[in-house]
Amino acid sequence: MTAPLADIRVSLETLAISIVEKALRHGATAAECTISEGAEFSAGVRMGEIEKLTEAGSRGAGVRVLIGLRAGSSYTSDLSPDGIAQMVQAAVALAKITSEDPFNGLPDPGDLGKIDTDLGLFSDDIERLDPKWKIEQAIVAERSALAADPRISNSEGASFDSYLGRRAFANSHGFSGSYRSSSCSLSVVPVAKSGDSMERDWWYTSARSAARLEPAEQVGRIAAERALRRLNPRKVATQSASVVFEPRTARSLVSHIFEAVSGSSVYRQASFLAGRLGETVAAPGVTVIDDGAMPGLFGSSPFDDEGVISRRTDVIHAGVLNSYLLNTYTARKLNLRTTGNASRGITGNAGVGHGNLFLQAGPVSPRDLIRSVEKGIYVTEMIGSGVSAVTGDYSRGAVGIWIENGELTFPVSEITIAGNLRDMLRRIEVADDLEFRGSVASPTILIREMTLSGK
Repeated sequence: MTAPLADIRVSLETLAISIVEKALRHGATAAECTISEGAEFSAGVRMGEIEKLTEAGSRGAGVRVLIGLRAGSSYTSDLSPDGIAQMVQAAVALAKITSEDPFNGLPDPGDLGKIDTDLGLFSDDIERLDPKWKIEQAIVAERSALAADPRISNSEGASFDSYLGRRAFANSHGFSGSYRSSSCSLSVVPVAKSGDSMERDWWYTSARSAARLEPAEQVGRIAAERALRRLNPRKVATQSASVVFEPRTARSLVSHIFEAVSGSSVYRQASFLAGRLGETVAAPGVTVIDDGAMPGLFGSSPFDDEGVISRRTDVIHAGVLNSYLLNTYTARKLNLRTTGNASRGITGNAGVGHGNLFLQAGPVSPRDLIRSVEKGIYVTEMIGSGVSAVTGDYSRGAVGIWIENGELTFPVSEITIAGNLRDMLRRIEVADDLEFRGSVASPTILIREMTLSGK
């Protein structure tokens, strides 16, 4: 049986250190080890009945070794002495037959470190939650949605999910660290019907602590309101018009920016922002920040997946491209320094990830932003993925509400929004309603004059 999370701090970190030492004894010149353990719970209900109930735990270790400039990695879920020995031997054997890469290597010792203050990533109230209470939260959220209006006639279900985990990391430069994390979320997807029109939408709440979740009744009510406002959508003619992205859809634009500033895309010249450090790439009101050290948020951790201390990086500052997001390998490829953005599972070479990546809030309210629009669409859902980080070309399906003379008027659907990220970034206007519901966040944003393809 998996050991309780509260009892394994020393054992996981110590085990990671011992695996690194074992790799060095077997011929590695450098090594790093990640160990992860987690316990998850998921309850899904539909029309008041339990449809899914899952409770599972997992634990695994991964080791990456270097023999000079050759790298090899392996992983195992068998943490017995024999299982660990086989994992280490497999990684060393692979390293002996791989090609040399001059950019391979552990981070420079001066980049290693961890935040020692409590980042609020773990709350034991989730550990104490009764499964019956979790199921009841999903039932209450769905019930609230169904009771909101007679036109809410059906549901695609509601779910409550929770997670408890720990991560430990060690390398042969003497770094070791571990931290616990927790999360929980509640979501519901009601279906509204009016005549021949049937529409669905959803809402959710998530937090590191159960005490910070929005009330289940509120989640259900908001989901119902969102579904109802989509009923009887119209099509609009193809035209050039303004586009307002609500926070839930605006964060997808921030994700596209991440892809373009990721060191992996930049060194391969697979980004329209490659080679543009120090240049103006966006409107003056655009500041994009990556911060892995913000307490209580989902993108936070005391160190990245190479043992580099987490930090804040101003990616775009007042419209100027200030930094890419880099791990050790991509930094060396670009002759730069890591930004502490290494990300991986439990094995293999680290990729590039983000901490809490967000577009900084602007000076105006969402309502004032909408009032400034003569005609356009307020986007509430994006459909499909037609975005190229290489060229910046942007084309995605959208659902939303039509804006006429500064007012939200009627629902619209079957719209395609097209443009280019180069131009879109230079036209962004930003509202003041930034909130974090995940590791990527954005306020409401307005982009004037995009191409809308309709009927």
